[in-house]
Amino acid sequence: MKLHRKAVVIDTHNDVLSSVTLRGMTMDHDLRGRAHSDLARWKEGCMDIQVFSIFCDERYGKGTAFSYANREIDSLYAIVQRNPGRLMMVNDLSSLKKAVKAGKMGCMIGVEGGHMIEDRLDYLDSLYRRGARYLTLTWNNSTSWASSAKDETTQPAQRKGLTDFGKQVVRRMNELGMLVDVSHVGEQTFWDVIAVTTKPIIASHSCAYALCPHSRNLKDEQIKAIAKNGGVIHLNFYSGFLDSNYMKRQQQFLQKHKAEADSLTARGLPRYEIEEWMAKAYPAEAEALRPPLSQLLDHIDHIVRLAGINHVGLGSDYDGIESAPRNLDDVASFPNLTQALLERGYSRKDVKKILGENFMRVLKANGK
Repeated sequence: MKLHRKAVVIDTHNDVLSSVTLRGMTMDHDLRGRAHSDLARWKEGCMDIQVFSIFCDERYGKGTAFSYANREIDSLYAIVQRNPGRLMMVNDLSSLKKAVKAGKMGCMIGVEGGHMIEDRLDYLDSLYRRGARYLTLTWNNSTSWASSAKDETTQPAQRKGLTDFGKQVVRRMNELGMLVDVSHVGEQTFWDVIAVTTKPIIASHSCAYALCPHSRNLKDEQIKAIAKNGGVIHLNFYSGFLDSNYMKRQQQFLQKHKAEADSLTARGLPRYEIEEWMAKAYPAEAEALRPPLSQLLDHIDHIVRLAGINHVGLGSDYDGIESAPRNLDDVASFPNLTQALLERGYSRKDVKKILGENFMRVLKANGK
């Protein structure tokens, strides 16, 4: 705990705004049992900087996605204004350090999904002015200018990679000092980004494909390329990206409750919302599906071996996932990860890099 409190602890991806706040709950209150995150538990977990994901899925597009993104940003600003003694907006390294010094949790903004700029560079600029400091170029849905990992995998005949406009987006982000986030993007999009970007990039919430062959994870050559670029890979806590057998166990769980799952599908809920609903409906069974914390450490080890200690960070995806490893129940659990890293043999200096210093370096390298 002494090391954890001394370190600057940064989580680059949390979905609480879209999954909790815009559903009528407030993170000022105790949300145990309903969400992974609330203000009291962030304090308990000694979180210094939380990057809040601005997210909407493919059901939002032209005429709705940008507006919805701004509603979420409005919500975050309102929450910070209600809690001036506990929270502070952060948009660069200087304000980040001020928040840490003041003992307040710094709140940063990351936009998850290029569809929220609605094919307009002025919308990208607008989100940047409002505080967005990274853009995940795609979510699971491709945009007209960048292909996603999901679509490149399931629709091989579709166009892949960045279009000319997509390359303009990356160049404009470099000019602004906005981090290019390659989590969720397809392999061809990834390599196009590497070819175009002049600044270090991030993967805000991804894991290692070699240990868990999911299309959302990064292959070894991608991991090495991010290291060569000077970027950072932030590890996702989702069980399905850590444990190659998790999806099979989850499918058996959903099959056991097929009638309920089918009824939710009939109501038009997307797969990820059905998984969240079922996990909350049958908590004991969902608990039994979770892998051990050691599997997250295995992914960290793998990336460190390939890329080096300077290119690993944390991007939990809390409140955007229905399952995390055991002993990582919520945002109050981050000290358990620090303890596990020390027990795995990482030095205090290296633990501090993983917990936040690597992200601070890449933020500075982007001019922030």
